[in-house]
Amino acid sequence: MPAILGTGSLIGLVAIVFVAILVLSIFFTLVPVTLWISAMAAGVRVSIFTLIGMRLRRVIPSRIVNPLIKAHKAGLNVAINQLESHYLAGGNVDRVVNALIAAHRANIELAFERAAAIDLAGRDVLEAVQMSVNPKVIETPFIAGVALNGIEVKAKARITVRANIDRLVGGAGEETVIARVGEGIISTIGASENHAKVLENPDMISQTVLSKGLDSGTAFEILSIDIADVDIGKNIGAELQTEQAQADKNIAQAKAEERRAMAVANEQEMKAKVEEMRAKVVGAEAEVPLAMAEALRTGNIGIMDYMNYKNIQADTSMRDSISKVGGKADPNAKKEQ
Repeated sequence: MPAILGTGSLIGLVAIVFVAILVLSIFFTLVPVTLWISAMAAGVRVSIFTLIGMRLRRVIPSRIVNPLIKAHKAGLNVAINQLESHYLAGGNVDRVVNALIAAHRANIELAFERAAAIDLAGRDVLEAVQMSVNPKVIETPFIAGVALNGIEVKAKARITVRANIDRLVGGAGEETVIARVGEGIISTIGASENHAKVLENPDMISQTVLSKGLDSGTAFEILSIDIADVDIGKNIGAELQTEQAQADKNIAQAKAEERRAMAVANEQEMKAKVEEMRAKVVGAEAEVPLAMAEALRTGNIGIMDYMNYKNIQADTSMRDSISKVGGKADPNAKKEQ
């Protein structure tokens, strides 16, 4: 009997220990005690019930408390509710706090609401603050323009920009700045009388482009535009003239071909008319013997008239033969002379 009681007591003790471990595990899971102790040690007052509420709202407490400690140590007045609401909105709390600290160190006015809005807009607010302190250089590709004399000029520019924090939300990005600078380079080269002026004074491009206020409506402030390299490209004017000449040649050839086709068509038409007339003559000649026979039969002509007609035909044939022989003999006679 005592052995049975000893066994039952051991099982009960094990059960109690198991339940205690389970309760402590659930407690430490719901209540981040170590994080609460770290906050208290850093001088940040965070209620234990606030941490439990974060767990229930599916917010990772470390991603709120650690940036809060960092902001408190930097001397920033940031509320825990602001950080939690930004986290629930899908923002990066740690990056926003780092940006606020960097702006505070650089004496740049940046409120938490502005930083949170920039972060939620998809821009890197920390990089923007760093760019405000340390301007960024944007290098454009080679941009080609054509001077008035038809020579192509290629220019590469380096744009020094500084982030404008007030215009980060809704402002255009780097692509817009590069496109505007490229447009200014093309228009400046196109307004030059010849390419030599551009090569002699490349600063003319940067001064002209910089005076147009290309940073309006963008998230940047253009500090300077420097022409890094200038190259000579193709002779676009000569190529255009060559292409125009080739086009004129093709047009002239097409018109000549059209005239030739019309001439061939006219020639074929004239040949058809000649053949038609020849057929009519042959038909008329075929009717002459019939008419002569009818005239002899009706007595309109006599036999002597018919004999005279035959004599005239014979004389005509003889003259044709003599003229043909004489025409062939003449060139030989000239050669003999």
